[in-house]
Amino acid sequence: MKILWTDGSADPNPGPGGWAVIEQIGDDLRPVRIGSEKDSTNIRMEGIALINAIEYASDEECEIHTDSEFWINVVTKWAPSWKRNNWTKKSGPIKNLDIVQKLYDLYYRSDTKLIWTRGHVGTKGNELADTWASRARRGHKLTQQ
Repeated sequence: MKILWTDGSADPNPGPGGWAVIEQIGDDLRPVRIGSEKDSTNIRMEGIALINAIEYASDEECEIHTDSEFWINVVTKWAPSWKRNNWTKKSGPIKNLDIVQKLYDLYYRSDTKLIWTRGHVGTKGNELADTWASRARRGHKLTQQ
């Protein structure tokens, strides 16, 4: 089973954004995908990181650790009813609908378990994902992706 860690950031928020996917194999952690948007938000970057993690896992069983409780709730609690209601909600438009729909579809076609982790408390995978999301925001690239 693949174990992945994700994070996203924007600084300022909104502003330049970056995201990262870290793979954990045993005790080893390494970035496998990173990216950026010139004008973004923390929320967008967290969602795009999750999309890339599921795509990276391909059809393998996967655990994705994220500090975004928001996106876990979107995918597992809110999006199913939004989809049943033709991607609408009573309180108004769904923000980041492009990400919501893509993540929802990928998640429910995959063998992925989303696991919430408290951010910025020293958890190695979360801290490395945060570091690489910040690097991506500043324009860093991986030598192999």
